[in-house]
Amino acid sequence: MKTQIIWPLALTALLGACAETATTGAPIRNLPEEVVAMAAPNQDLSSVRILPQDGCYWYRHVGPVETTLLPLRNTAGSPICTRAPEASAT
Repeated sequence: MKTQIIWPLALTALLGACAETATTGAPIRNLPEEVVAMAAPNQDLSSVRILPQDGCYWYRHVGPVETTLLPLRNTAGSPICTRAPEASAT
């Protein structure tokens, strides 16, 4: 009886871990030309979105194991954002 209950619960937990949990905006259809010019190569510009939490551009990276959002970076390696980062209070 316990085995009959445990397997469905375990399967549900495993499948739930595959769901994307980040709060994301919709992908931007027409990315500004300035952003396209700044973006480093090998980033999927068709899936770029701005996250409201930080105001930065993020793209969907499909890897061999998982799909995740990564910050869109310029050729120098810095993230591309719509606003300056807020100073943290110390």
